[in-house]
Amino acid sequence: MRVSDLAKRLQAPFEGNGDLELTKALPVEEAGPADLSFATGRKGVALAAQSPAGCLIVDDAFPAGRTLIRVKDPRTAFAMALMMLYPAKKFAPGIHPTAVVAETATIPATAHIGPHAVIGERATIGEGTVIGAGCAIGDDASIGPNSLLHPRVTIYDRVTIGARAILHSGVVLGADGFGFVKVAGTYQKFPQVGTVELGDDCEIGANSTVDRAALGVTKLGNGVKLDNMVHIGHNCQIHDHVVIAAQTGMSGGCIIEANAIIGGQVGMGDKVRVESGAVLGSGSGVLTSKIVRGGETYWGTPARPLKEYLKQLAHMANLPELAARVKELEKRAEDPSI
Repeated sequence: MRVSDLAKRLQAPFEGNGDLELTKALPVEEAGPADLSFATGRKGVALAAQSPAGCLIVDDAFPAGRTLIRVKDPRTAFAMALMMLYPAKKFAPGIHPTAVVAETATIPATAHIGPHAVIGERATIGEGTVIGAGCAIGDDASIGPNSLLHPRVTIYDRVTIGARAILHSGVVLGADGFGFVKVAGTYQKFPQVGTVELGDDCEIGANSTVDRAALGVTKLGNGVKLDNMVHIGHNCQIHDHVVIAAQTGMSGGCIIEANAIIGGQVGMGDKVRVESGAVLGSGSGVLTSKIVRGGETYWGTPARPLKEYLKQLAHMANLPELAARVKELEKRAEDPSI
């Protein structure tokens, strides 16, 4: 794509060689004369000054003298440019001859059903949706329009997915929650008869799981983004535009309010509530029924406000010196002559 064409599509002015043909996009420290990159922040601008990148997306403060596209937010514009330089793979509508589709399923002519996919009874697939190779869609499941299921996604019975979902390989929606009751010294299964609902514009990373509710619904709101290997327990409620990083797991009944950010490898006990706008740092542990207050950053195990966590870390760093001082005081107490 030519620089001038890219700038036009970004609705932004360009400087320099508008006829330069861009072949790929790379980080500024790796980009070459035919590559696109961007510069933001002090470090990024310093790297860009030494970079041979053919074209840079920058803000108005960046010095002139080379091929540039100027925007208010270089990072966002670069993300849009990536979608233009690397357009999504196109899938031809139709049902692959190896797919197994129930007669009662609803499959529009615009959908793509890949090799060896299985579509259950009364399942509904939305217009323009892609079901990748080896996916299994359960009975009475519903998938909204223009969604993309990568190969080997499993959707259990009665799960509902909104529009424009992206589900990566290995995702499982609607498996039984971890519910048991102890009877005469042994664990008996508590039937998991609820379901899972996803709103619009959700993306779920590879090998992540969302368990069905014991009763009622495990629900993810609009715009929720889960990283790889995230586990959402039964009856959890994840409100709109929450992002959760890799290897996080939450027990049943947790509530994550809108626009919260959950770091990687966070563990949550039952019925935790994370209020709107809260941030949980990576590796945090949240005890059962704990409330994480909105608008604050929490860290550590048990999770506590960041200022408190950092203060305790500082105290811990001083423990060896404190131990040595205590030992010295004990010696003096035993022998006043020291």
